[in-house]
Amino acid sequence: MSGWLVTVVGPSGAGKDTLLGAARVALAGDPRFVFARRAITRPAETLAHAGAEDHLPLTEAEFATARDAGAFALHWPAHGLHYGIPVSIEADLLAGRVVIANLSRAVLAEAHARYRLRVILVTAPPAVLAARLAGRGRETVQEITARLARSAPLPPGLNLTEVANDTTPEEGAARLLAALRGVAD
Repeated sequence: MSGWLVTVVGPSGAGKDTLLGAARVALAGDPRFVFARRAITRPAETLAHAGAEDHLPLTEAEFATARDAGAFALHWPAHGLHYGIPVSIEADLLAGRVVIANLSRAVLAEAHARYRLRVILVTAPPAVLAARLAGRGRETVQEITARLARSAPLPPGLNLTEVANDTTPEEGAARLLAALRGVAD
C-alpha cells in the first residue's frame, strides 16, 4: 500500500483529542488526508457530551457481527469497550492517502506489520499532564497520580515522531499539522 496509516498516541492529558480536532478542521479540504471514524461499543448518547469523540456507536452484538463480517481493518478491546477501524481505510491507503486513526498502543504492532505506519507521540511535562487531568474534573488526585504513573511502552521498530504539546493548543496543533503534512510530502 502506498499511503501511510498515522496514529497519534500519548499519555492522558497530552491533548491528543484537542490536537486531532484542530487537525481535522485544518485538513478538511485536503484530499491527501482521511480521518478514520472508529466504531466503539459506547452508547450513542455519549456523542452529545462535550469533548466526546465522533464515533460510530455499536452494541456488543453489532460490533461482533461487523467484526466477524470483516468490517474492520483493525479492532481491539480496551477499558471494557471494543474499538474498530473500518476496512475502508485500505482503499484510501491504496490510493496513496494519509489515513489518520486513533489507535490503541495494544494494536500498534499489528498495524505496523500490516501497513506503512507512522506514530506521532504527543508529549507534555508531567506537571502539565497533571494540571490538564485535574482540569477535567473526572478523577481524584489519587487517580490522576496513578494514571500518570502508568507506563505504556511502544513496540520497537516504529517510525516515530514526537510532538510537544506543552504550550497553547494552537501551537501544539501547528506542530501536529507540520508532522502530518511532512508525512504527505
